[in-house]
Amino acid sequence: MTEAAAYKKSTVREYFESLVITVILALFGTTFIVQAFKIPTPSMEDNLLVGDHLLVNKFVFGSQGSMLDAILPFKDVHRGDVIVFKYPKDLTKHYVKRAIGMPGDKLKVVDQQVVVNGEPLNEPYKVHKSSPGSYADPFRDFFPPKPHPGRVYRSLEEDPYWYEEFEKGGEIIVPPNHYFAMGDNRDNSSDSRYWGFVPRESIVGKALIIYWSYETESDEYTRTAVGERLQQFTDLGINFFKKTRWSRTFSVIR
Repeated sequence: MTEAAAYKKSTVREYFESLVITVILALFGTTFIVQAFKIPTPSMEDNLLVGDHLLVNKFVFGSQGSMLDAILPFKDVHRGDVIVFKYPKDLTKHYVKRAIGMPGDKLKVVDQQVVVNGEPLNEPYKVHKSSPGSYADPFRDFFPPKPHPGRVYRSLEEDPYWYEEFEKGGEIIVPPNHYFAMGDNRDNSSDSRYWGFVPRESIVGKALIIYWSYETESDEYTRTAVGERLQQFTDLGINFFKKTRWSRTFSVIR
């Protein structure tokens, strides 16, 4: 083998090894440290908007059962954290909500006010875009819900009676290793009021930062046909600079 051929083979091998290492590091990073997610619905307005692209810290809450748990400074989930988790009714989906009820908490919602362990919860982040007393499903402003003839539910995924085994004295008790999660946009959020608690093992991580935000219609996630996807890519190519919300770029999520 000539010197030139040997050099060429060595260079190709170096590039291949570098590529393999890069892929391994990327997989390690997205598996254990940070992962990107997109907000598809308005359930977290006005804190998170449809079209916000997030980086989620998957490291902060630990790996639950790993050898690293004993030596690294992992944190517990705290009330008010914006968490990303696998939707309990369909583990292929990820939801972004705010952790409101901690394990052992006694919780209720009275006329839009969340009460935890007998104390009204201060929630500067929440919004109500419907006026109190307007038509609402029986879970929206009161939880556990008041008796409501002809109950109406918003989707077949919702379990209308899930809370009954956890209810005592007009409150629900959050079981161990579970959390009660709610969207900031309280009048437009499918959350724990409708489908139950979030198991600790389903929590992926804590929403960290908005790395990019693009003006997006709230129903875009439902438009998945090839032609519709092509239209979305075309819009992105034409309006990238115009529709990017530059003021939200690198905003820390609180």
